[in-house]
Amino acid sequence: MRCRAARIVDIPACVLHSPRMAKPALGRGLGALLGGSPPAARPVLPAALNPAATDLPTAPSAPGHDQVRRVALERVRPCPFQPRKEFAPEALQELADSIKEQGIIQPLIVREKPDGFELIAGERRWRAAQLIGLKEVPVIVRDADDRAVLELALIENLQRENLNPIEEAQGYAELIGTFQLRQEDVSSKVGKSRAVVANALRLLKLPSDVQAHIRDGRLSVGHAKVILGLPGPDEQRLAVERILKDSLNVRQTEELVTRLQAKAPEARAPGRNGGHSTVVPDIHVTNLEGRLRERFGTKVQLRYRAGKGALDIRFYSDDELERILQIMGVPIE
Repeated sequence: MRCRAARIVDIPACVLHSPRMAKPALGRGLGALLGGSPPAARPVLPAALNPAATDLPTAPSAPGHDQVRRVALERVRPCPFQPRKEFAPEALQELADSIKEQGIIQPLIVREKPDGFELIAGERRWRAAQLIGLKEVPVIVRDADDRAVLELALIENLQRENLNPIEEAQGYAELIGTFQLRQEDVSSKVGKSRAVVANALRLLKLPSDVQAHIRDGRLSVGHAKVILGLPGPDEQRLAVERILKDSLNVRQTEELVTRLQAKAPEARAPGRNGGHSTVVPDIHVTNLEGRLRERFGTKVQLRYRAGKGALDIRFYSDDELERILQIMGVPIE
């Protein structure tokens, strides 16, 4: 399990876009043993994004870029790439009260635009400053293109503790989609395990109205994982309706989903005589599959029927295969 990275607020664009070197296989001779890809040089994660780094060196920047300036609050506008869409009023008020007493200790990170300044990081502080009527705010000006701004905004937000689960999942999806990253790349950048990233992304498979209940806290992530065991959006919505109406906990939700699965239209597979045999998903198998997915941090499919079946664990590199083998306690010789 990786340690959580410190919050990143002020990272120069040049650090975010350092050239990535080819990723090697971790296992000694694993590629040779299995006839896979040859070893390559290990990538070096920039110190500013490295969860294990203790002393973060200051990257070189243009003259004046590290200087704190005070600018009129009205000249600063929010970033259109901000992944966070909701700001809890109570939390903003608490921050505003703190700023009123202590001032803004951490400057906003901005980039200069023809008509003022655009936020890169620090929108909560900017909003809180508006609440108490500050006239000026401290800023550090950076040169950054749209791509750098989006990546920094996403990473800075994903390292916060107070994102709701859907905001977090959408942030991971945007990093993957915009920058063509793999899940393990995202986990390295934000300092969270690949299993955390993979499980968060699964929430986006739920219907938008179900996601809304998770966003506002009426459904927990535990409820959502169980609901994902249902085959389609109609069944999932029905489960949510029952959960909210009867205030079901996660264990009760598992029992509900098991009953709904039994009543769902039977999935049929070809039988020996050209007929069809019934295959009904089992909530316990689905839950076990989810636990295996979290344990191995990769896609896992468990097929089980009457004491027989198969377990499919996916890997996408020699590096990932050795990690899975280590989890299973299988030594590489």
